[in-house]
Amino acid sequence: NVCEKSFKESGNLKVHQLIHTGTKPYKCNVCEKSFKHASYLKRHQIIHTGTKSYKCNVCEKSFKHASYLKRHQIIHTGTKSYKCNVCEKSFKHASHLKRHQIIHTGAKSYKCNVCEKSFKESGNLKRHQIIHTGTKSYKCNVCEKSFKHASYLKRHQIIHTGTKSYKCNVCEKSFKHASHLKRHQIIHTEKPYKCNICEKSFKQAGYLKKHKVIHTEEKPYKCTVCEKSFKRASDLKIHKVIHTEAKPYKCTVCENLFKKESALKMHEFIHTEAKPYECTVCEKSFKKRYHLKRHHRIHTDEKPYQCNVCKKSFTQSGHLKAHQIIHTEEKPYTCGVCEKSFKQAGHLKAHQVIHTEEKPYTCDVCKISFNHASSLYKHHRIHTNEKLYQCNVCEKSFVQKSNLKSHQIIHTGKKPYICNVCEKSFKQACDLKRHHRIHTKEKL
Repeated sequence: NVCEKSFKESGNLKVHQLIHTGTKPYKCNVCEKSFKHASYLKRHQIIHTGTKSYKCNVCEKSFKHASYLKRHQIIHTGTKSYKCNVCEKSFKHASHLKRHQIIHTGAKSYKCNVCEKSFKESGNLKRHQIIHTGTKSYKCNVCEKSFKHASYLKRHQIIHTGTKSYKCNVCEKSFKHASHLKRHQIIHTEKPYKCNICEKSFKQAGYLKKHKVIHTEEKPYKCTVCEKSFKRASDLKIHKVIHTEAKPYKCTVCENLFKKESALKMHEFIHTEAKPYECTVCEKSFKKRYHLKRHHRIHTDEKPYQCNVCKKSFTQSGHLKAHQIIHTEEKPYTCGVCEKSFKQAGHLKAHQVIHTEEKPYTCDVCKISFNHASSLYKHHRIHTNEKLYQCNVCEKSFVQKSNLKSHQIIHTGKKPYICNVCEKSFKQACDLKRHHRIHTKEKL
Protein backbone atom coordinates (compact mmCIF):
# COMPACT_ATOMS: atom_id res chain seq x y z
CA ASN A 1 0.00 0.00 0.00
CA VAL A 2 3.05 2.31 -0.07
CA CYS A 3 4.84 1.60 -3.35
CA GLU A 4 2.22 -0.70 -4.95
CA LYS A 5 4.79 -3.45 -5.58
CA SER A 6 3.09 -6.90 -5.77
CA PHE A 7 4.13 -10.25 -4.32
CA LYS A 8 2.98 -13.85 -4.78
CA GLU A 9 3.12 -14.67 -1.08
CA SER A 10 1.99 -12.70 1.97
CA GLY A 11 5.27 -13.54 3.73
CA ASN A 12 7.27 -11.81 1.01
CA LEU A 13 5.03 -8.73 1.28
CA LYS A 14 5.55 -8.67 5.05
CA VAL A 15 9.33 -8.86 4.62
CA HIS A 16 9.24 -6.15 1.94
CA GLN A 17 7.21 -3.72 4.06
CA LEU A 18 10.07 -3.45 6.55
CA ILE A 19 12.01 -1.27 4.07
CA HIS A 20 9.32 1.42 4.44
CA THR A 21 9.34 1.38 8.26
CA GLY A 22 13.06 1.09 8.99
CA THR A 23 12.27 -1.53 11.67
CA LYS A 24 15.12 -3.94 12.44
CA PRO A 25 13.58 -6.70 14.58
CA TYR A 26 16.40 -9.24 14.22
CA LYS A 27 19.21 -8.63 16.73
CA CYS A 28 22.61 -10.41 16.93
CA ASN A 29 23.10 -11.89 20.41
CA VAL A 30 26.88 -11.36 20.19
CA CYS A 31 27.32 -7.71 19.15
CA GLU A 32 23.67 -6.57 19.35
CA LYS A 33 23.66 -5.27 15.78
CA SER A 34 20.12 -5.25 14.32
CA PHE A 35 18.81 -6.29 10.91
CA LYS A 36 15.59 -5.96 8.89
CA HIS A 37 15.55 -9.58 7.74
CA ALA A 38 16.32 -12.90 9.42
CA SER A 39 18.49 -13.87 6.44
CA TYR A 40 20.63 -10.76 6.96
CA LEU A 41 21.13 -11.69 10.63
CA LYS A 42 22.03 -15.26 9.69
CA ARG A 43 24.55 -14.00 7.13
CA HIS A 44 26.02 -11.55 9.67
CA GLN A 45 26.47 -14.14 12.45
CA ILE A 46 29.06 -16.00 10.40
CA ILE A 47 31.61 -13.22 11.14
CA HIS A 48 31.53 -14.29 14.81
CA THR A 49 32.05 -18.00 14.10
CA GLY A 50 34.56 -17.84 11.24
CA THR A 51 32.87 -20.83 9.54
CA LYS A 52 33.67 -21.12 5.83
CA SER A 53 31.37 -23.80 4.43
CA TYR A 54 31.65 -22.95 0.74
CA LYS A 55 34.79 -24.32 -0.97
CA CYS A 56 36.07 -23.58 -4.48
CA ASN A 57 36.60 -26.82 -6.43
CA VAL A 58 39.50 -25.29 -8.41
CA CYS A 59 41.82 -23.77 -5.77
CA GLU A 60 40.08 -25.09 -2.61
CA LYS A 61 39.78 -21.61 -1.12
CA SER A 62 36.86 -21.44 1.35
CA PHE A 63 34.22 -18.76 1.85
CA LYS A 64 31.62 -17.85 4.46
CA HIS A 65 28.83 -17.21 1.95
CA ALA A 66 27.71 -18.93 -1.25
CA SER A 67 27.61 -15.55 -3.01
CA TYR A 68 31.28 -14.97 -2.14
CA LEU A 69 32.21 -18.36 -3.63
CA LYS A 70 30.20 -17.62 -6.79
CA ARG A 71 31.88 -14.24 -7.12
CA HIS A 72 35.34 -15.78 -6.54
CA GLN A 73 34.92 -18.53 -9.16
CA ILE A 74 34.83 -15.93 -11.93
CA ILE A 75 38.59 -15.36 -11.48
CA HIS A 76 39.18 -18.90 -12.78
CA THR A 77 37.05 -18.39 -15.91
CA GLY A 78 37.93 -14.78 -16.77
CA THR A 79 34.36 -14.21 -17.99
CA LYS A 80 33.30 -10.56 -18.13
CA SER A 81 29.55 -10.69 -18.72
CA TYR A 82 28.65 -7.16 -17.64
CA LYS A 83 29.26 -4.48 -20.31
CA CYS A 84 29.00 -0.70 -19.91
CA ASN A 85 26.61 0.74 -22.52
CA VAL A 86 28.58 4.01 -22.66
CA CYS A 87 32.21 2.97 -23.18
CA GLU A 88 31.69 -0.80 -23.72
CA LYS A 89 34.17 -1.73 -21.00
CA SER A 90 33.38 -5.19 -19.57
CA PHE A 91 33.35 -6.41 -15.97
CA LYS A 92 33.25 -9.73 -14.14
CA HIS A 93 30.67 -8.59 -11.58
CA ALA A 94 27.47 -6.56 -11.83
CA SER A 95 28.54 -4.50 -8.83
CA HIS A 96 31.78 -3.55 -10.61
CA LEU A 97 29.80 -2.39 -13.64
CA LYS A 98 27.42 -0.39 -11.43
CA ARG A 99 30.34 1.25 -9.64
CA HIS A 100 32.07 1.99 -12.95
CA GLN A 101 29.01 3.64 -14.51
CA ILE A 102 29.13 6.40 -11.90
CA ILE A 103 32.23 7.84 -13.64
CA HIS A 104 30.00 8.71 -16.61
CA THR A 105 27.44 10.53 -14.45
CA GLY A 106 29.55 11.94 -11.61
CA ALA A 107 26.52 11.56 -9.34
CA LYS A 108 27.12 11.46 -5.58
CA SER A 109 23.77 10.26 -4.32
CA TYR A 110 24.79 9.09 -0.86
CA LYS A 111 25.06 11.92 1.70
CA CYS A 112 26.34 11.66 5.29
CA ASN A 113 23.70 12.96 7.72
CA VAL A 114 26.39 14.21 10.12
CA CYS A 115 28.81 16.24 7.98
CA GLU A 116 26.82 16.26 4.69
CA LYS A 117 29.77 14.88 2.71
CA SER A 118 28.52 13.07 -0.43
CA PHE A 119 29.67 9.79 -1.97
CA LYS A 120 29.16 7.96 -5.24
CA GLU A 121 28.67 4.56 -3.57
CA SER A 122 26.66 3.48 -0.54
CA GLY A 123 29.59 1.35 0.66
CA ASN A 124 31.84 4.41 0.77
CA LEU A 125 29.22 6.33 2.75
CA LYS A 126 28.84 3.45 5.20
CA ARG A 127 32.60 3.20 5.62
CA HIS A 128 32.85 6.98 6.09
CA GLN A 129 30.15 7.14 8.77
CA ILE A 130 32.25 5.00 11.10
CA ILE A 131 34.61 7.98 11.62
CA HIS A 132 31.75 9.74 13.43
CA THR A 133 31.05 6.79 15.74
CA GLY A 134 34.49 5.23 16.25
CA THR A 135 32.82 1.79 16.42
CA LYS A 136 35.13 -1.17 15.84
CA SER A 137 32.78 -4.12 15.37
CA TYR A 138 35.21 -6.54 13.76
CA LYS A 139 37.42 -8.38 16.26
CA CYS A 140 40.33 -10.71 15.46
CA ASN A 141 39.76 -14.09 17.15
CA VAL A 142 43.53 -14.60 17.57
CA CYS A 143 44.80 -11.38 19.18
CA GLU A 144 41.44 -9.70 19.91
CA LYS A 145 42.43 -6.52 18.08
CA SER A 146 39.36 -4.68 16.77
CA PHE A 147 38.75 -2.97 13.44
CA LYS A 148 36.22 -0.58 11.95
CA HIS A 149 35.84 -2.49 8.68
CA ALA A 150 35.60 -6.19 7.80
CA SER A 151 38.19 -5.65 5.06
CA TYR A 152 40.68 -4.28 7.63
CA LEU A 153 40.13 -7.36 9.82
CA LYS A 154 40.57 -9.69 6.84
CA ARG A 155 43.80 -7.93 5.86
CA HIS A 156 45.06 -8.05 9.45
CA GLN A 157 44.37 -11.78 9.92
CA ILE A 158 46.93 -12.64 7.24
CA ILE A 159 49.74 -11.74 9.68
CA HIS A 160 48.67 -14.70 11.82
CA THR A 161 48.59 -17.19 8.94
CA GLY A 162 51.45 -15.97 6.74
CA THR A 163 49.45 -17.04 3.68
CA LYS A 164 50.66 -15.54 0.40
CA SER A 165 47.84 -16.23 -2.02
CA TYR A 166 48.76 -13.72 -4.70
CA LYS A 167 51.48 -14.95 -7.08
CA CYS A 168 53.25 -12.96 -9.81
CA ASN A 169 52.88 -14.76 -13.15
CA VAL A 170 56.28 -13.45 -14.33
CA CYS A 171 58.72 -14.25 -11.50
CA GLU A 172 56.38 -16.39 -9.32
CA LYS A 173 57.03 -14.27 -6.22
CA SER A 174 54.09 -14.49 -3.79
CA PHE A 175 52.38 -11.79 -1.75
CA LYS A 176 49.92 -11.60 1.13
CA HIS A 177 47.80 -8.86 -0.42
CA ALA A 178 46.50 -8.23 -3.94
CA SER A 179 47.63 -4.60 -3.70
CA HIS A 180 51.20 -5.72 -2.96
CA LEU A 181 51.17 -7.99 -6.03
CA LYS A 182 49.80 -5.17 -8.19
CA ARG A 183 52.51 -2.80 -6.95
CA HIS A 184 55.20 -5.46 -7.53
CA GLN A 185 54.12 -6.26 -11.09
CA ILE A 186 55.06 -2.76 -12.22
CA ILE A 187 58.77 -3.70 -11.96
CA HIS A 188 58.24 -6.02 -14.93
CA THR A 189 56.73 -3.24 -17.05
CA GLU A 190 57.08 0.48 -17.58
CA LYS A 191 57.09 3.61 -15.40
CA PRO A 192 53.60 5.01 -16.05
CA TYR A 193 53.66 7.90 -13.56
CA LYS A 194 55.36 10.99 -15.03
CA CYS A 195 56.14 14.28 -13.26
CA ASN A 196 54.55 17.15 -15.21
CA ILE A 197 57.35 19.52 -14.17
CA CYS A 198 60.60 17.67 -14.91
CA GLU A 199 59.11 14.68 -16.82
CA LYS A 200 60.87 12.13 -14.60
CA SER A 201 58.92 8.83 -14.57
CA PHE A 202 58.10 6.51 -11.68
CA LYS A 203 56.77 2.99 -11.27
CA GLN A 204 54.32 3.89 -8.51
CA ALA A 205 51.96 6.80 -7.93
CA GLY A 206 53.28 7.09 -4.36
CA TYR A 207 56.84 7.61 -5.61
CA LEU A 208 55.66 10.36 -7.98
CA LYS A 209 53.75 12.09 -5.17
CA LYS A 210 56.83 11.94 -2.94
CA HIS A 211 59.05 13.26 -5.75
CA LYS A 212 56.80 16.26 -6.55
CA VAL A 213 57.55 17.78 -3.15
CA ILE A 214 61.05 18.77 -4.36
CA HIS A 215 59.44 21.21 -6.80
CA THR A 216 57.57 23.10 -4.06
CA GLU A 217 58.58 24.96 -0.92
CA GLU A 218 55.60 23.59 1.00
CA LYS A 219 56.49 21.95 4.32
CA PRO A 220 53.18 20.88 5.88
CA TYR A 221 54.59 18.59 8.59
CA LYS A 222 55.65 20.55 11.68
CA CYS A 223 57.46 19.22 14.77
CA THR A 224 55.44 20.01 17.91
CA VAL A 225 58.64 20.33 19.98
CA CYS A 226 60.89 22.67 17.97
CA GLU A 227 58.41 23.77 15.27
CA LYS A 228 60.78 22.72 12.47
CA SER A 229 58.82 21.91 9.30
CA PHE A 230 59.27 19.07 6.82
CA LYS A 231 58.05 18.24 3.34
CA ARG A 232 57.25 14.62 4.18
CA ALA A 233 55.59 12.90 7.13
CA SER A 234 58.38 10.28 7.10
CA ASP A 235 61.02 13.02 7.48
CA LEU A 236 59.17 14.47 10.48
CA LYS A 237 58.96 11.00 12.07
CA ILE A 238 62.72 10.51 11.64
CA HIS A 239 63.41 14.00 13.03
CA LYS A 240 61.30 13.52 16.18
CA VAL A 241 63.75 10.92 17.47
CA ILE A 242 66.32 13.67 18.20
CA HIS A 243 64.05 14.97 20.97
CA THR A 244 64.20 11.67 22.84
CA GLU A 245 67.11 9.80 24.40
CA ALA A 246 65.85 6.41 23.28
CA LYS A 247 68.25 4.33 21.16
CA PRO A 248 66.37 1.08 20.63
CA TYR A 249 68.50 -0.32 17.78
CA LYS A 250 71.63 -2.24 18.87
CA CYS A 251 74.45 -3.52 16.64
CA THR A 252 74.98 -7.24 17.28
CA VAL A 253 78.73 -6.94 16.57
CA CYS A 254 79.94 -3.93 18.59
CA GLU A 255 76.77 -3.25 20.65
CA ASN A 256 76.63 0.39 19.51
CA LEU A 257 73.14 1.88 19.95
CA PHE A 258 71.20 3.90 17.39
CA LYS A 259 68.04 5.99 17.40
CA LYS A 260 66.99 4.90 13.90
CA GLU A 261 66.84 1.49 12.27
CA SER A 262 68.25 3.03 9.07
CA ALA A 263 71.27 4.34 11.03
CA LEU A 264 71.92 0.85 12.45
CA LYS A 265 71.60 -0.70 9.00
CA MET A 266 74.03 1.86 7.59
CA HIS A 267 76.47 1.30 10.47
CA GLU A 268 76.50 -2.50 10.08
CA PHE A 269 78.30 -2.18 6.73
CA ILE A 270 81.52 -1.11 8.54
CA HIS A 271 81.79 -4.67 9.87
CA THR A 272 81.80 -6.14 6.35
CA GLU A 273 83.73 -5.57 3.15
CA ALA A 274 80.67 -6.20 1.00
CA LYS A 275 79.92 -3.62 -1.69
CA PRO A 276 76.89 -5.12 -3.42
CA TYR A 277 75.88 -2.06 -5.45
CA GLU A 278 77.91 -1.77 -8.68
CA CYS A 279 77.81 1.07 -11.21
CA THR A 280 76.96 -0.29 -14.68
CA VAL A 281 79.01 2.48 -16.35
CA CYS A 282 82.39 2.45 -14.54
CA GLU A 283 81.94 -0.73 -12.41
CA LYS A 284 82.72 1.11 -9.16
CA SER A 285 81.07 -0.61 -6.18
CA PHE A 286 79.32 0.85 -3.15
CA LYS A 287 78.14 -0.41 0.21
CA LYS A 288 74.86 1.48 0.05
CA ARG A 289 72.26 1.78 -2.69
CA TYR A 290 71.86 5.55 -2.28
CA HIS A 291 75.66 6.03 -2.64
CA LEU A 292 75.44 4.26 -6.02
CA LYS A 293 72.41 6.37 -6.97
CA ARG A 294 74.25 9.57 -6.02
CA HIS A 295 77.41 8.44 -7.85
CA HIS A 296 75.47 7.59 -11.01
CA ARG A 297 74.53 11.24 -11.46
CA ILE A 298 78.14 12.10 -12.41
CA HIS A 299 77.63 9.96 -15.53
CA THR A 300 74.20 11.37 -16.40
CA ASP A 301 74.81 14.96 -15.23
CA GLU A 302 71.34 14.81 -13.67
CA LYS A 303 70.74 17.68 -11.23
CA PRO A 304 67.19 17.31 -9.88
CA TYR A 305 67.48 19.83 -7.02
CA GLN A 306 67.07 23.46 -8.15
CA CYS A 307 67.52 26.66 -6.13
CA ASN A 308 64.35 28.76 -6.33
CA VAL A 309 66.36 32.00 -6.09
CA CYS A 310 69.13 31.70 -8.70
CA LYS A 311 67.91 28.52 -10.48
CA LYS A 312 71.27 26.76 -9.97
CA SER A 313 70.84 22.96 -9.93
CA PHE A 314 72.48 20.30 -7.76
CA THR A 315 72.91 16.54 -7.78
CA GLN A 316 72.10 16.21 -4.07
CA SER A 317 69.45 17.79 -1.84
CA GLY A 318 72.13 18.43 0.82
CA HIS A 319 74.17 20.48 -1.66
CA LEU A 320 71.10 22.57 -2.52
CA LYS A 321 70.38 23.15 1.17
CA ALA A 322 73.99 24.21 1.79
CA HIS A 323 73.91 26.48 -1.28
CA GLN A 324 70.68 28.27 -0.31
CA ILE A 325 72.38 29.82 2.72
CA ILE A 326 74.44 32.08 0.38
CA HIS A 327 71.24 33.96 -0.38
CA THR A 328 70.91 34.92 3.30
CA GLU A 329 73.24 36.71 5.73
CA GLU A 330 72.66 34.08 8.40
CA LYS A 331 75.80 32.48 9.94
CA PRO A 332 74.44 30.20 12.66
CA TYR A 333 77.61 28.14 13.26
CA THR A 334 80.15 29.84 15.60
CA CYS A 335 83.64 28.60 16.49
CA GLY A 336 84.01 28.17 20.27
CA VAL A 337 87.71 29.18 20.13
CA CYS A 338 87.84 32.36 18.01
CA GLU A 339 84.09 33.07 17.70
CA LYS A 340 84.26 33.24 13.90
CA SER A 341 80.86 32.42 12.37
CA PHE A 342 80.00 30.26 9.37
CA LYS A 343 76.96 29.65 7.21
CA GLN A 344 77.42 25.88 7.16
CA ALA A 345 78.25 23.31 9.84
CA GLY A 346 80.75 21.69 7.46
CA HIS A 347 82.64 24.97 7.07
CA LEU A 348 82.84 25.39 10.86
CA LYS A 349 84.13 21.82 11.23
CA ALA A 350 86.73 22.42 8.50
CA HIS A 351 87.78 25.68 10.19
CA GLN A 352 88.17 24.19 13.67
CA VAL A 353 91.05 22.03 12.48
CA ILE A 354 93.29 25.16 12.33
CA HIS A 355 93.12 25.34 16.13
CA THR A 356 94.64 21.85 16.40
CA GLU A 357 97.51 20.01 14.75
CA GLU A 358 95.41 16.90 14.36
CA LYS A 359 95.47 15.13 10.98
CA PRO A 360 93.51 11.95 11.58
CA TYR A 361 93.10 10.89 7.93
CA THR A 362 96.18 9.02 6.63
CA CYS A 363 96.73 7.72 3.10
CA ASP A 364 97.40 3.97 3.24
CA VAL A 365 99.68 4.22 0.18
CA CYS A 366 102.09 7.11 0.89
CA LYS A 367 101.20 7.77 4.56
CA ILE A 368 100.54 11.51 4.02
CA SER A 369 98.00 12.74 6.59
CA PHE A 370 95.11 15.13 6.11
CA ASN A 371 92.82 17.26 8.25
CA HIS A 372 89.70 16.20 6.39
CA ALA A 373 88.34 12.93 5.04
CA SER A 374 87.37 14.70 1.79
CA SER A 375 90.99 15.82 1.30
CA LEU A 376 92.20 12.24 1.73
CA TYR A 377 89.51 10.99 -0.67
CA LYS A 378 90.60 13.52 -3.33
CA HIS A 379 94.30 12.77 -2.73
CA HIS A 380 93.79 9.01 -3.06
CA ARG A 381 92.82 9.38 -6.73
CA ILE A 382 96.46 10.29 -7.48
CA HIS A 383 97.39 6.69 -6.65
CA THR A 384 94.46 5.08 -8.46
CA ASN A 385 94.50 7.50 -11.43
CA GLU A 386 90.72 7.33 -11.25
CA LYS A 387 89.25 10.04 -13.50
CA LEU A 388 85.55 10.30 -12.82
CA TYR A 389 84.92 13.71 -14.38
CA GLN A 390 84.72 13.77 -18.19
CA CYS A 391 84.41 16.80 -20.46
CA ASN A 392 81.28 16.51 -22.60
CA VAL A 393 82.97 18.39 -25.48
CA CYS A 394 86.34 16.66 -25.99
CA GLU A 395 85.80 13.67 -23.63
CA LYS A 396 89.03 14.40 -21.70
CA SER A 397 88.80 13.03 -18.14
CA PHE A 398 89.98 14.52 -14.85
CA VAL A 399 90.68 13.34 -11.32
CA GLN A 400 88.91 16.29 -9.71
CA LYS A 401 85.74 18.15 -10.59
CA SER A 402 87.47 21.52 -10.17
CA ASN A 403 90.03 20.51 -12.83
CA LEU A 404 87.22 19.65 -15.25
CA LYS A 405 85.49 22.97 -14.53
CA SER A 406 88.75 24.83 -15.12
CA HIS A 407 89.37 22.90 -18.35
CA GLN A 408 85.90 23.53 -19.80
CA ILE A 409 86.65 27.26 -20.06
CA ILE A 410 88.97 26.57 -23.03
CA HIS A 411 85.90 25.52 -25.04
CA THR A 412 84.00 28.74 -24.28
CA GLY A 413 86.73 31.32 -24.87
CA LYS A 414 85.76 33.12 -21.65
CA LYS A 415 88.49 34.83 -19.61
CA PRO A 416 86.92 35.41 -16.22
CA TYR A 417 90.16 36.13 -14.30
CA ILE A 418 91.14 39.83 -14.64
CA CYS A 419 94.35 41.44 -13.40
CA ASN A 420 93.52 44.34 -11.07
CA VAL A 421 96.67 46.19 -12.18
CA CYS A 422 96.60 46.12 -16.00
CA GLU A 423 93.13 44.58 -16.55
CA LYS A 424 94.51 41.78 -18.75
CA SER A 425 92.17 38.72 -18.75
CA PHE A 426 92.99 35.02 -18.31
CA LYS A 427 91.09 31.76 -18.69
CA GLN A 428 92.45 30.20 -15.52
CA ALA A 429 93.24 31.48 -12.02
CA CYS A 430 96.75 29.95 -12.12
CA ASP A 431 97.55 31.94 -15.30
CA LEU A 432 96.48 35.16 -13.60
CA LYS A 433 98.58 34.31 -10.55
CA ARG A 434 101.64 33.64 -12.76
CA HIS A 435 101.06 36.88 -14.69
CA HIS A 436 100.71 38.92 -11.52
CA ARG A 437 104.37 38.29 -10.67
CA ILE A 438 105.34 40.68 -13.47
CA HIS A 439 103.82 43.54 -11.50
CA THR A 440 105.27 42.52 -8.17
CA LYS A 441 108.79 42.19 -9.64
CA GLU A 442 108.46 45.68 -11.20
CA LYS A 443 107.63 47.09 -7.78
CA LEU A 444 110.56 45.28 -6.26
